[in-house]
Amino acid sequence: MSASEPATPSGLARPATGPVPMATGDWGALVLLSLIWGGSFFFGKVAVQEIPPLTMVFGRVAIGACALFVIARMSGVSIRLDRTLAGEFLFMSVIANIIPFGLIAWSQQHIPSGLSSILNAATPLFTVLVAQTFTRDEKFTAGKLTGVLLGFAGVALMMGPALLGQIGGHHLPAQLAAIGATVSYGFAAVYGRRFRRLPSLAVALLQLAASSVLLAPIALAIDRPWQLPALSPHVIGALLGLGVLSTGIAYILFFRILSRNGATNISLVTFLVPVSAILLGALFLGEALEPRELAGFLVIALGLAAIDGRPARWIGRMAR
Repeated sequence: MSASEPATPSGLARPATGPVPMATGDWGALVLLSLIWGGSFFFGKVAVQEIPPLTMVFGRVAIGACALFVIARMSGVSIRLDRTLAGEFLFMSVIANIIPFGLIAWSQQHIPSGLSSILNAATPLFTVLVAQTFTRDEKFTAGKLTGVLLGFAGVALMMGPALLGQIGGHHLPAQLAAIGATVSYGFAAVYGRRFRRLPSLAVALLQLAASSVLLAPIALAIDRPWQLPALSPHVIGALLGLGVLSTGIAYILFFRILSRNGATNISLVTFLVPVSAILLGALFLGEALEPRELAGFLVIALGLAAIDGRPARWIGRMAR
């Protein structure tokens, strides 16, 4: 079977149409993804205390692939690979998993998770630029560019001057590594559009399986994980959460939104991840919401509204 005609289990193929505007359900899926990915910074920060970065990334993608394999078998989802499609998944795994996960895991050893989330919020900026260069149906508009800039400003405002003041200095290499991860994510979001005709579960499974195959020999050769001390129970729990929830389940949602709504819209999740983390802390840990955080929420909401476009169209119709 050729890569251009992949089949779903039902024999139906998804049409290779352009991205559609975000509907209410799409925004709900994006918020859910932000909640799941918000936990990845916490899980990663705990796991990297005892697990070297490369081994942690391998464990993350391998556990995620195993979880999705079980789900795919139970759901009856399958896909037939040819050489071209396999090569595309191998390349996708490099730019979507191996490069960004490795850079983030290494950077988290040197910078706080809050600063990581600020730098991670630059993902839509790079995605817009990549989409502008390499796509014909996701050119940026004034509303889209304004919304992306507002969203990034909202994240920076929400995190406050204390974290922003840490940008630069002797941890600059780690910060550049975190930014490099966002650039890689931007290319991955645009490249991943080619899989839109495949089931999201199958795409997520094959990408994580390809990442596991590529990472296994590297992690074994460099980290020698068999020489590591026994892991603490809380580290094992963090690695499982990182693999099953923040990688496996998250990528099903990621590819669903990407196939429907395009690269720029899926990258907006990075604006919502720090919002989710702060709100979860307020709801379940009793942490107080500061005025700057509420102001940051508002600016992010304005940015998302500008990208969505419907509020501006509604105001225009009212004015007319």
